[in-house]
Amino acid sequence: MKRRKLTAALLALGLTGVAAACGGSDGGGDADAAAQARGEITVWLSNNAEEVAWGKQMVAAWNTAHPEEKVTAQEIPTGKSSEEVIGAAITAGNAPCLIFNTSPASVSQFQKQGGLVALDGFDGGKDYLESRTGKTAEQYKSTDGKYYQMPWKANPVMIFYNKKAFAKAGIDTAKPPLATYDEFLATSRKLVAAKAAKFAIYPAPSNEFYQSWFDFYPLFAAETGGKQLVADGKAQFASDEGKKVAAFWRTMYADKLASQEKYTGDSFVDGTAAMAIVGPWAVATYKNKVEWGAVPVPTSAGKPAAETYTFSDAKNVAMYSACKNRGTAWDVLKFATSKEQDGKLLEASGQMPLRDGVAAAYPEYFQKNPDYQQFADQAARTVEVPNVPNSITIWQTFRDAYSKSVIFGQEDPGAALDGAVQKVDQLAKQS
Repeated sequence: MKRRKLTAALLALGLTGVAAACGGSDGGGDADAAAQARGEITVWLSNNAEEVAWGKQMVAAWNTAHPEEKVTAQEIPTGKSSEEVIGAAITAGNAPCLIFNTSPASVSQFQKQGGLVALDGFDGGKDYLESRTGKTAEQYKSTDGKYYQMPWKANPVMIFYNKKAFAKAGIDTAKPPLATYDEFLATSRKLVAAKAAKFAIYPAPSNEFYQSWFDFYPLFAAETGGKQLVADGKAQFASDEGKKVAAFWRTMYADKLASQEKYTGDSFVDGTAAMAIVGPWAVATYKNKVEWGAVPVPTSAGKPAAETYTFSDAKNVAMYSACKNRGTAWDVLKFATSKEQDGKLLEASGQMPLRDGVAAAYPEYFQKNPDYQQFADQAARTVEVPNVPNSITIWQTFRDAYSKSVIFGQEDPGAALDGAVQKVDQLAKQS
């Protein structure tokens, strides 16, 4: 499944760290002066074509209105992962002022490197961030109580299904029975038995830490009503709810309804899998290739859609401490996350601005693009990765236990999750 993949290089960054000052940004008079300074700045954009197009028009609009504070935009330089490139730029002291592709999972590491600027330090910074983001903002606050990232865009994960495959298996394509674990398993067995697809669904079975965001974590968020993997410094995944999710996926693998083999293409587009677990960024990918529908991720008891949470799959904006003209950078950040620019991003990419009431804010867009309405509804109920120290190492610790037990059946899933708790708790408490 094509996703804007992080790679193992980010794991290496999280595990090894980089020799740098602790804390969020440089301090003292230099930081105070930089916060007021204005002038030219550079920003980095992801290499997603739609986001690049959005970024170019945003920069052009800013530069037209502010010729003395010119913004130069470029795509993130190529590397094993964008996070590795950003980490290296922090170390070298040449990171740009703003990066419009900051992974929430990497924020604690970048903060530890001294690479980020606390947005609370700007006049009205906290109020602006929280007023634009609403109650969701709390998930993006760092352990020191400050914000080092501006929530930007989400891709709430849902279950996509291939209507032709479902029809071949004699399954209702308008309201497929996928809400409960029992329904999902029964539907999956029908699909495979009817040879509508080789597998019902094909989450990546590889061991990279971030793969859990597209199998376990969305269902855990749904089952728990919105809990994160770690809360208040303690692992949550070995709860009764977490073990139910793990048992569901173990059955999917044990019954050959999901594959243990890595797939190099897009299993959903190729027809190898009848379902995919992904967000609205993929709609453009599936256009004219798959006749699809989408439903919320399942829960054990079948919660109503209006009560179902999922993983956000968000990318945010952060300001980096190498920036000298932070006064301009702060104003550009606000301009780029304004209602108008959020709307342009939605129009260009179909990704959901991380704002309260997205559907109500852009009614014309959703009237013209009804396929995206359900993602706007789901965007109101998303769960982010926990913003805790050693975030990447925590996810890898969890993934190791999950892969061994759930995917490959080498250990009881419940016992494996219990066994990972102590190590995760220790990691979450370290500075």
